[in-house]
Amino acid sequence: MSRQSDILLTALAPAIWGSTYIVTTEALPLGYPITLAVLRALPAGLLLLLLTRNLPNRDWLGRVLVLGALNFAVFWTLLFVAAYRLPGGLAATLGALQPLMVIALSFGFLGTPIRAAAVLAALAGLGGVALLVLGPEARLDPIGVAAGLGGAASMAAGTVLSRRWQPPVSPLNFAGWQLTAGGLILAPVALMFEPSLPPLSALNLSGLVWLGVIGAAGTYVLWFRGIARLDPGTVSMLGMMSPVTAVGLGWLWLGQALTPVQAIGAVVVLSAVWLGQAANRTRPSPKPRPVY
Repeated sequence: MSRQSDILLTALAPAIWGSTYIVTTEALPLGYPITLAVLRALPAGLLLLLLTRNLPNRDWLGRVLVLGALNFAVFWTLLFVAAYRLPGGLAATLGALQPLMVIALSFGFLGTPIRAAAVLAALAGLGGVALLVLGPEARLDPIGVAAGLGGAASMAAGTVLSRRWQPPVSPLNFAGWQLTAGGLILAPVALMFEPSLPPLSALNLSGLVWLGVIGAAGTYVLWFRGIARLDPGTVSMLGMMSPVTAVGLGWLWLGQALTPVQAIGAVVVLSAVWLGQAANRTRPSPKPRPVY
């Protein structure tokens, strides 16, 4: 399969993640973020394990727990904290720092050279996301800002380490391991700190099925497949598709206004994503040897 096809398939994951906001606010009960994260991750992970019927061996358990924590448990928890304490635009802008973090972590863990064009693309994407989602009501809550930065760092580290630690299994299996680990880590946290869910309606169950089967099982298979086949910097830039999709769905589905500034921001983000692919194509980083 060509590199362009790999990029398009990987980009589907963050594009679908952009639907998370509208599904969460319109179809799920509010006030149960960690419980809903468990219900999104754990069933999806168990479904993938059922399909693959392959569990990690003892040598891989530690790595899988670390990756499950970074990519899901820590990331989703901090993401919800940032979302609750900050305007959505500011939380999304902090999350857009992730590609810059991936560039730095890839240099440290993978020996990937830092390319000026890739840094420029990441900065342009950050500015585009700010134009797209950042409003005048933005306020700086210290805990919210720390959570937003911590969530971006957690996902960046998970992306780079998922590239460094490539098990001899399919992306379907690798995604199942990590989703299950993340769900198991979050489950006791939800039981300790959140009340029981109310009875779920058909709409609630439909939202959970979408976020679990499509927004977790399906998308993370594509995401980890992309990490295995593409440069981490390339993959992290594709994550900026998520706020573009979120704003587009808000405009099409909820009738939210789309200002000229937001339209310019969307164009800047898409241009930055293209520039990021071009920058990483010119001098691709060497593929790491799998760790068995």
